[in-house]
Amino acid sequence: MKRRDLLAGAALGAWTLPAIAAPARGEAVSWPAIALLDGTPWLAGRARDSAVVVVFWSLTCPYCERHNAHVARLHRAAAGRPLNVLGAVRERDADAVRRHMAQRGWGFPVTLDGAALGAALSPRRSVPLTVTVDRHGQLQEVIPGEMFEDDVMGLLKLAG
Repeated sequence: MKRRDLLAGAALGAWTLPAIAAPARGEAVSWPAIALLDGTPWLAGRARDSAVVVVFWSLTCPYCERHNAHVARLHRAAAGRPLNVLGAVRERDADAVRRHMAQRGWGFPVTLDGAALGAALSPRRSVPLTVTVDRHGQLQEVIPGEMFEDDVMGLLKLAG
């Protein structure tokens, strides 16, 4: 059995995480039920037969600002491919998040349900934090910090 890190209500900035075990690399992800910024549900079925790139970020993080510009490009490049891009923002003010994204032209889907998503993916608490899940639903990488554009765009390889 692979080693698991147990999350026991650890604080993730403004998030409080429930006590669950995040998967180790290569283990299956148990996707939580979350809602997107527009209120529509993001269901685990969307991840079936598609890779997923999840980026945890904050409105006030300058590193996230640069990182998310690359994530927005990745989202556009992934159109029509089996790759979902999803952002999880720390802040809980949906209007502020919408304004922030609109001002920057970022079109990737975002959730305010970062606590549940974070608990399901990684105990890491840094932002930006990029998590990749392959087309078989297995956790691949947890990448803390800002990434270069070439590295973010290299995540297209997950689409197969």
